[in-house]
Amino acid sequence: MQTKKIVFELKVIIKNMNNSIIFRITLFSFLIFNAFTSNVLSQNNANQFSYPEISLSRFASSANHWYGIKDKSNIINFLPEKPRYQTNEITKIADNILLFQRNNGGWLKNYDMQAILTSEQVDSVVKTKASTHTTFDNSTTYTQIEYLASVYSITHTDKYKKACLRGIQFCLNAQYPNGGWPQYFPIETKNYSRRITYNDGAYMGIMELMQKIATRDSDYNFVSEPLRKKVQNAYNKGLECILNTQIVENGRMTVWCQQHDEITMQPAWARAFEPPSICNGESVSIVLFLMKIKNPDDRIIKSIQNAVKWFAESKILYTRVETINSEAEDTKYRTITTDNIVVTDSLAKPIWTRYYELGSHRPQFCNRDSKFVYSLAGVSRERRVGYGWYTYEPQKVLNKYPAWQKKWAPNENVLK
Repeated sequence: MQTKKIVFELKVIIKNMNNSIIFRITLFSFLIFNAFTSNVLSQNNANQFSYPEISLSRFASSANHWYGIKDKSNIINFLPEKPRYQTNEITKIADNILLFQRNNGGWLKNYDMQAILTSEQVDSVVKTKASTHTTFDNSTTYTQIEYLASVYSITHTDKYKKACLRGIQFCLNAQYPNGGWPQYFPIETKNYSRRITYNDGAYMGIMELMQKIATRDSDYNFVSEPLRKKVQNAYNKGLECILNTQIVENGRMTVWCQQHDEITMQPAWARAFEPPSICNGESVSIVLFLMKIKNPDDRIIKSIQNAVKWFAESKILYTRVETINSEAEDTKYRTITTDNIVVTDSLAKPIWTRYYELGSHRPQFCNRDSKFVYSLAGVSRERRVGYGWYTYEPQKVLNKYPAWQKKWAPNENVLK
């Protein structure tokens, strides 16, 4: 539009000019200006698609739930062709993130931030902005904050910074006085989401975000010093809560449960098949986080040492889980065509069950009726294939332990 205006004005000038020299000079100036502006415009258009890619793996859990699980409560459902933005279209993805951010600063779970939405879908999401059903579950909220911070550091677009700051404040508001974080905030008192939640990496995801901000990660240079101090305090309280919730039985320190009571800090029920227990799966991310702390104090070293010892002593040998094809079965959640069975295998690498019973330390399983069983075969087929009852994750801690122990506990190797 600007170029057309210039051309029009030039024509007026030419029409009223009698001096051919002035005309030539004016025409020459216009051609140079036009070439310059065209080059700038073409560069700007190219720059729209020349941003570096930012990993979207952090949103995989929510996206997979949206595409893979039938949920009648969804605000919108995915389109059959599943159109998605390219990974370098970071501002469009960031705009999606802004769309899904609610007025309280948090996000709802189980949607794909990469999805290309119709105008009708956008309108449907906008209508829910005032809802306070916001969560950290399925890698939500802290991942959106991290993505927006990365986009802001590249584009310096103010709206992404503002949304990021609102998200950080949401995390601070959600923290309990004892340092823990619930699964949902504001607190939903009638269900398990009020518990301190290590499940699915929620707690540790927030802690890693707090740590980045507190240690002045370059993506968070925009965070003011007063806010950074608040984040540092939240991080310190969060670390204290981790140490206070490590399960101790008969004087023996073990690891953590998926959820802990927000008042007593003891292991607590979550979903009907997620009992109070010693939970190896979720505990791994906690220990790995503690192992990365620079200059750990004696309490942190003791926590890690005891967790490593627990992992070493609770491993199961000569066992693996095999997935087999089986007759199709429709369930409330999906159609299943496979089954999982436990197989004895002398060559199998060490494996752990997700749950170990409090007190007895037996491998523990549970059905949707909340009744305990002590083998995978005792679990209903829908839960056998729909939940991770076994894990190899503790091996990651055992692999990292020798280097950590040599540096921070050279006189006490708990694996010997």
